[in-house]
Amino acid sequence: MRALCFREFGGPEVLKVEELPEPSLPPGHALVRMQAIGLNFADIYRRKGNYHLAGDPPWIPGYEGAGIVMALNGSSGLQPGDRVGFADAPFANAELVAVPFDKLIRLPEAISFETAAGLLLQGLTAQYLVRDSHRIQVGEEVLVHAAAGGVGLLLIQWAKLLGARVVGLVSSEAKRQAALGAGADEVVLYTEDWVPAVRHFSASGTGVDVAYDSVGSTLHQSLEALRTGGHAVFFGMAGGDPEPIQPRLLMDTSKTLTGGDLWNVLRTQQDRLQRAAELFGLVSSGALKLRIAATFPLGDGAAAHAYLEGRGAIGKVLLIP
Repeated sequence: MRALCFREFGGPEVLKVEELPEPSLPPGHALVRMQAIGLNFADIYRRKGNYHLAGDPPWIPGYEGAGIVMALNGSSGLQPGDRVGFADAPFANAELVAVPFDKLIRLPEAISFETAAGLLLQGLTAQYLVRDSHRIQVGEEVLVHAAAGGVGLLLIQWAKLLGARVVGLVSSEAKRQAALGAGADEVVLYTEDWVPAVRHFSASGTGVDVAYDSVGSTLHQSLEALRTGGHAVFFGMAGGDPEPIQPRLLMDTSKTLTGGDLWNVLRTQQDRLQRAAELFGLVSSGALKLRIAATFPLGDGAAAHAYLEGRGAIGKVLLIP
């Protein structure tokens, strides 16, 4: 089978498509022929060596995608020919992937392979952010970092569905227009003095109720942009690790800081199925709209990495085997 892989850490140029043996199929796994693969910043971090990798090279990146069940080792509710997706199974950047039964989500007819591969990881992330990390209430004022990214665009839409007012932060005018198109009430550029701008956005002028921060290095500023008693949700480090937060700061301002990680929410197969069903329903109804920034053949994986890493993508980047 063909797989996108790397044998050393580095830039996009270390990625090559190689012919590798088909994966073995342990008990409790299904063999999936991939039709679409989601590219994420975590794949870039693994390629660079920022994340731990088990085993020896060649390493196959990727954790998200969709395809067709070809074979099963064991009993499950699935059968060959079923259309499935997954958000957290390794070695996804290949034509064939062995996926544990409990990680697989059967796709409704209305959900294409491309939609599933572009939606699952980031859509499930937006979902837990508005339901688990901070349950958004009608009338709340919300700050969304990286508002034109895959998670950001979905987070804006979901917050608006729940009755919030949303201000987004982006890095370019094109991304400002994308965030406004997703429903943001106001969008500010990172190059601006954005903390006062966000505080001014709030009706009280003292700050927003909740800030969703996926940048990391901006976390102190996010706390400044909150009203007294506000809530910061830290769920990513696209801009680097944040400086340490002094607990005294939280005490003096009655603010709350919460960490967020999708894998602490997707604990069981039932979690995946229930949450994905809600997500698919919102997309099928048109309440949530997925934006695909670009698709690349698997053989152009290095170009896809360079495109995503260049921060110009608005929405999701897909690889097509």
